[in-house]
Amino acid sequence: MTSEHPADRLLARVRAVGAATCVGLDPVIDRLPSALEPSDRADAAACALAIERFSLGVVEAVADHAAAVKIQAACFERHGADGFAAMARVLRAAHASGLVVVYDAKRGDIGISAEHYAASARAFGADWTTVNAYLGADGLRPFLAAGGAAFALVRTSNPSGDALQGQRLADGRTVAEMVADLVTEVGRESLGASGYSALGAVVGATKRAEIAALRARMPQAWFLVPGYGAQGGTADDVRAAFAKDGGGALITASRSVIYPAAQGGDDWKSAVRDAAKAFAHEIRAIASPAK
Repeated sequence: MTSEHPADRLLARVRAVGAATCVGLDPVIDRLPSALEPSDRADAAACALAIERFSLGVVEAVADHAAAVKIQAACFERHGADGFAAMARVLRAAHASGLVVVYDAKRGDIGISAEHYAASARAFGADWTTVNAYLGADGLRPFLAAGGAAFALVRTSNPSGDALQGQRLADGRTVAEMVADLVTEVGRESLGASGYSALGAVVGATKRAEIAALRARMPQAWFLVPGYGAQGGTADDVRAAFAKDGGGALITASRSVIYPAAQGGDDWKSAVRDAAKAFAHEIRAIASPAK
């Protein structure tokens, strides 16, 4: 597709790569290859430089084998202003490589503040931003303006999310199902030529029993599916996240790709590349979007 609509671009990228995979960039100093370890872990600037170099290396390694990267803002922001600047450079580099870029910052605020956050994400070069839907539609719509796109938290992969997201409302829906219906309602305002919306949903791979029902509630939403790999999610767990045309879901793996067991020495990027290829093969085996 040639449309500039973000959902259409994402589908085109998935088709080009042949696999609906997203590599999570969660750089942690303690897990960097030895060649990239900072000389002083108390020096924020040195740590920021180290995770930037690592992240740029990962982007280079996975660019031909993944549809997208998801950049975890917290891993950069913990290193202060230097980390924030490094994150901005990594975002831009990932976008320039052709990858679809998901800015995982889980923003959530009232309308006017959401407008500022959305403008910030666009300035970085993010294609999609993760957002918290707790403030309702006016906290979501700014991220869809000016060609933007967002994934709203619907059913997260963390165990303690059950205590809130699984609660039943008076009408019988769970809180997660209520948010799913909100995503569908708001998402209808931003449909692309592909039939998918610029407002997607975060639905964890570890919630296998609920994925199919949530897909039925959100037929036009892209699903961002974390929890695959190191968190325990499997191919069978995420199969129901895909729409009938084989599209509509972006499966995310972080640690299992960027910290592969074979990683080591100066050739760590080759190990990351091999892990990204294996991940793509696994997802390609369960879903292949129609051309």
